[in-house]
Amino acid sequence: MKQQTVLIVDDEPRSRRGLKRTLEAWSPKLLNVQTAASAKEAITRLNEETIDLIITDIRMPEMSGLHLVKALQEQNPKPVCIVISAYSEFEYAHTALELGVRHYLLKPVKKEKLIEAVESALQMKKEQDRFGQVEKVWDEKIDAIEKERLSSSDSIHEALHYIDAHLDQKIGLKDVAKSVHLNPSYLSALFKEKTNMTFSEYLTRKRLQHAKHLLVSTDRPISDIAEKCGYQTAKYFIKIFKEHEGMTPTQYRKGTE
Repeated sequence: MKQQTVLIVDDEPRSRRGLKRTLEAWSPKLLNVQTAASAKEAITRLNEETIDLIITDIRMPEMSGLHLVKALQEQNPKPVCIVISAYSEFEYAHTALELGVRHYLLKPVKKEKLIEAVESALQMKKEQDRFGQVEKVWDEKIDAIEKERLSSSDSIHEALHYIDAHLDQKIGLKDVAKSVHLNPSYLSALFKEKTNMTFSEYLTRKRLQHAKHLLVSTDRPISDIAEKCGYQTAKYFIKIFKEHEGMTPTQYRKGTE
């Protein structure tokens, strides 16, 4: 499992060391715990490497934790954030929550509360990352056709619906033409006219888009994904995927982890 990076930001060395020791003792293999002595140092670190979670004190000289949280809004990908403060700084809590801070912990921070907050924040980060990867698999041409579907001719609308419903099956132009009661040659010409794409190209792109979605959002084996996308064998699926994406399905999955 991939390590997640946590950056502890606090101007007090004792606090930094205490938080770091607690997290490393809790999950030494899954967490890469780093520290920064100021918000400015943290921002520099963010520009150099990917940080999944930031735990920051609210009151620091030169630049406060809230200013750091505001700066995080410009980061891509954006880390999740946990803010730590004293009771007397409750007015800061409201601002922090408005900025999307995941958790607000009060000093002195109890070990159980810290671990609970970190676990929850890192799970949220994983979900955000996975959603972001799923967005990346979207095919713009397919998306454009989907958006125009309602204004398409009835026959093309029905044809697209039939393809969606039978994507995991062995279908061809004749099958779709039969379902919409059209001559295959006529449907082929109409399909190209309405979508600016041949039937074969659309079907392949649609299947590969579905395959990429399954690769990044599930742990299904490649053979299972091939079957779910209408390919009779994993070998043929891998061949087609590599021709269009320049890499194997396994390489694609690893590249989005």
